[in-house]
Amino acid sequence: MSLDLDLDEGQQALFDAVARLCRDRCDDDAVRALSGRFPREPWRALAELGVLGIGTPEGEGGALEMVAALEALGRAVFPGPLVATFLATRLLPEAERVRVVSGEAVVCVATPPELPWGPDADLFVEIEAGLEQAFLAEPRGEIEPVATLGAEPWGRGELVRATPLENLSVALCTADVARAAYLAAAGRRLVEGAAEHARTRRQFGRAIGEFQAVAHPLADAVIALDGAALLARAAAFRLDGLEPSTPAHEAVAWAAAARLAATRAALDAVHVGHQVFGAVGITLEGPAFHVSRRIRQVASIPPSDHRARPAILATFTPELQEARA
Repeated sequence: MSLDLDLDEGQQALFDAVARLCRDRCDDDAVRALSGRFPREPWRALAELGVLGIGTPEGEGGALEMVAALEALGRAVFPGPLVATFLATRLLPEAERVRVVSGEAVVCVATPPELPWGPDADLFVEIEAGLEQAFLAEPRGEIEPVATLGAEPWGRGELVRATPLENLSVALCTADVARAAYLAAAGRRLVEGAAEHARTRRQFGRAIGEFQAVAHPLADAVIALDGAALLARAAAFRLDGLEPSTPAHEAVAWAAAARLAATRAALDAVHVGHQVFGAVGITLEGPAFHVSRRIRQVASIPPSDHRARPAILATFTPELQEARA
């Protein structure tokens, strides 16, 4: 059976609308200027566009529409707790979910003591280290601000669990797909910038892109990133086909595979990109560093990939499939 993974007309329109918002409200200069601060004005604009409500009762669309939006956001390295928000809107009770979808409340999804976006959060979701349970929670005492590679306002502290939350497995799949779409797009943005630099930067009388030691790693990075992007769309297709209950193991495995593939491809793209850019790639005002540090940050945010590899092995290894039967 063949599967068309191109964006349909509506999904392409959503991608274009989000990309336009990023250009108008959160361009590269704005992203650099936000260092250490929450992007409140762009975040409200994203909520007004309906992006934060995709796949919820308050919004429209499903996982494929979420992927279309995140591909645009990834190319713009849009800041904020995007993965956490899409995860939380699958878990939170209606009253809290509406606040998040509308942009009124910022959510922190954490496995303490690290609290991503904790200093600016209004709602807290704690996920156990083993990814078995999730809880609506409250901070215990003050949140200690901590510096991060991605210049995001993280914190450190304890949470007090309150209400248990359901549908964690669906939420984790959604978060894996969201992360994969964002990282694949951000990685592609970095590699395209590096390729343009290689086309114009000259050494020994030639553009450095003419040397195989430069061109081949860039080509390998593009292949890996394109594969990861398609895998994210395929995982979203399977996630859209599920009922709002614990998903089948195949959907868990596809989402996990998308996450691992995109994380590896994007981090490899960072390595290749910085090799091509050289010293200019590590300057704060340069064309690459604000992209690469955002990639590293998104790749490292919770929830962890604790269940990813076992899910993939259990689903895609024939011996284990036969053992399950």
